[in-house]
Amino acid sequence: MKSPLLSLPGAVPAEGVDEGVAAHYGDLFREQRALADGTGFVDLSHRGVVTVTGSDRLSWLHLLLTQHISELPAGQATEALILSANGHIEHALYLVDDGETIWAHVEPGTQDALIAYLESMKFFYRVEVADRTDEFAVVHLPAGSIAPVPEGVVVRETAHGRDLFLPRAGLEAYAADHGPAAGLLAYEALRVESHRPRLGFETDHRTIPHELGWIGTAVHLQKGCYRGQETVARVQNLGKPPRRLVFLHLDGSDVHLPVAGTPVHLASEGAEGRKLGFVTTSARHHELGPIALALVKRNVPVDAELVAGDTAAAQEVVVEP
Repeated sequence: MKSPLLSLPGAVPAEGVDEGVAAHYGDLFREQRALADGTGFVDLSHRGVVTVTGSDRLSWLHLLLTQHISELPAGQATEALILSANGHIEHALYLVDDGETIWAHVEPGTQDALIAYLESMKFFYRVEVADRTDEFAVVHLPAGSIAPVPEGVVVRETAHGRDLFLPRAGLEAYAADHGPAAGLLAYEALRVESHRPRLGFETDHRTIPHELGWIGTAVHLQKGCYRGQETVARVQNLGKPPRRLVFLHLDGSDVHLPVAGTPVHLASEGAEGRKLGFVTTSARHHELGPIALALVKRNVPVDAELVAGDTAAAQEVVVEP
């Protein structure tokens, strides 16, 4: 779905899964600084929006998700995962309940598969699941923003900012009143800086929550059974995940960033050495310079100097080995 905000001056379209919104509006670092200062907004209208209504919505979703939400207070934001039977991450949901409806935004294009799974699990529960992507657009206000929220708009507030479920018809008017707009590259750079994983970027077909630090934030360890819970409990109590998320400071002298999938090696072995992992997301940060997130084998020493492709990289621990 193409955002009308791509008509704003300087807008350059994003590509790949984020196609449909602006990558930037002509000045990446200015846009980042604005967000870091708590001003502006980010158009996330390409993300899927799913709602669940009905008197059983909280107790029902509690059985399916990794998060404890059976008693989720109205207005309190949370995030949750849906796992496969083997504990691999299939969906990530960013939730809030407004007292009558659970609102969730999800990765672009994943809402159909998510809804199909939820519909298959309804059984006798009094719930209704709906795709609201055509009606509502997600808009992100950065932490510290004092921008007013239009009356009646559902808000999901976290330490990283506020996500608004804005009627899609009002997106252009909101942008005109609450600019400047910041592009997705600025938003992603701040996400990488804060070590927050993203489904489809930091995950592959075998990722488990422990590898990304999603235990505690998206996975509650003191709740009843859900699909994949056995793997979560086994790794938590008896073992360690095979991989771990790391944050990389990249050599700023390189013109090009290592793209997602770029192999990570020990610096002492060079690009021809053993593959220890791969870059998941890279970004240019307005203060830190080029940075990245990567998944590496758990036993990689935390003080090891690495290379991403042929770019030198110093690691910071995100997930303990």
